[in-house]
Amino acid sequence: MNDLRNMTFNEYFARIRAFTRDRLMPNELRVEEDDAIPEDIVQEMRELGLFAISIPSSYGGLGFNMEQQVRLTIEFTQAAAAYRARFSTTIGLCSQAILDFGTDAQRQAYLPKMAEGSCTGAFTLTEPDAGSDAGALTTTAAKDGGDFVINGHKRYITNAPIADLFVVMARTGAPDSGADGVSTFLVDAGTPGIRVAAPEKMLGQRGSWAPEVFFEDCRVPADALMGGQEGGGLRPALRGINHARTHVAASCVGQAKRLIDESIAYAKERQTFGKPLGEHQSIANMLADSRAETFAAESMVLECARRFDSGPIPHIDIACAKYFASEMVCRVADRAVQIYGGAGYMESNAVARLYRDVRLFRIYEGASQIQQINIARDMMR
Repeated sequence: MNDLRNMTFNEYFARIRAFTRDRLMPNELRVEEDDAIPEDIVQEMRELGLFAISIPSSYGGLGFNMEQQVRLTIEFTQAAAAYRARFSTTIGLCSQAILDFGTDAQRQAYLPKMAEGSCTGAFTLTEPDAGSDAGALTTTAAKDGGDFVINGHKRYITNAPIADLFVVMARTGAPDSGADGVSTFLVDAGTPGIRVAAPEKMLGQRGSWAPEVFFEDCRVPADALMGGQEGGGLRPALRGINHARTHVAASCVGQAKRLIDESIAYAKERQTFGKPLGEHQSIANMLADSRAETFAAESMVLECARRFDSGPIPHIDIACAKYFASEMVCRVADRAVQIYGGAGYMESNAVARLYRDVRLFRIYEGASQIQQINIARDMMR
């Protein structure tokens, strides 16, 4: 990792660009067919510091600011989105909650391992009846002597089958205590009482797994409590979520850039009515719309990243960026398939896979409708 820290950001960025084009893109079909990220690729991710980009150097990370993280994300998400999923829960949802809300002992225990890629985090918030309405979660953590006993059912937990650490939101307050009665626990994956279900096959993003997780009389010591105290509500979760939403918006930009590249290549190659497809006005209009919308989303997410760095975290503008970018990339994907015509419906072409992959961005880290509600509520205050 020391050789990476001695690089300038531009040198590191160039290395990630090369890795994306030389290693990630050529292995996309392998990921799709195996429904897994090959371990040799994961090891290269570790060696390149991709698990470390958001973690301060004092904990073994590369310590990039949010603008730099966003620029890197836009670059490596021009490859299949499943690659990002392999380390995204670690660099965003989990590590950032620990960084801001954990005790010093908790930060020392987990952040260096996360930075080196030996500790994969799984963010365990969503439940069958508590997704967008996270304050309605029913998983409980009951005191028993000096321990807590966790019982509950979580759903759509990315990286659960390979997690080393579960960041678990559970209710320590009364059943009607809402978000205020929620506490966060750091639970090692080997703790008895954790059961991870078999992953369901997803519409897209093959190679990323998000199964159900069951906590059944899972006993954890008091020092597993985030920050060493009960309560805190959803603040640790929201810290990780706002970090992750910024990265998701950047991922949408990266995927849109890839879709545009694929569309341009086909529009130049394919001949119809005696000229390249892209010279027909209707196709040119679609290409132009995709470029303009991608540029708008990129501008939004970079502005949010700069304001994230200068503080305070621009929660509502992050919601705007995530909402716009996730809707945008689905329009770009739809145009790409349309430009390809029948060929775009064939799995042999990347646009078919990308079309399936990007649909998830409008749902996770806060569905578009939740972003709309939050944005409008803030406007009405």
